[in-house]
Amino acid sequence: MGRMKFPGAAVALIASAAVFAGSAMARDDGRYANSPLKSWFDSLRSGKGPCCSDADGAVVSDVDWESKDGHYRVRLDGQWIDVPDDAVITVPNRAGRTMVWPIRETLGISIRCFLPGSMT
Repeated sequence: MGRMKFPGAAVALIASAAVFAGSAMARDDGRYANSPLKSWFDSLRSGKGPCCSDADGAVVSDVDWESKDGHYRVRLDGQWIDVPDDAVITVPNRAGRTMVWPIRETLGISIRCFLPGSMT
């Protein structure tokens, strides 16, 4: 009964899982700690749960989002993605800019939170 050996594929699978788990975690590195909007961002949540913070969201240019028939869609990584209704943040936008909190998974991108701005 010697030492247990792991095949290379198993080690690669475990390493990949660790990388993907880390990429799903929040990335608030403290650079927004003194922002007057930090507590507001930290409190944002959609029907899908908490959005986390400004550090986790991405600003979306006006040309990369649209509203049609009461629903939103956003262009990320060159593709249009429908925003689920329960991902839309309905509180007034104190930041003013459109933001999205995407979750990048092996099967594609899903939207955890979407904060519409004013199209100018």
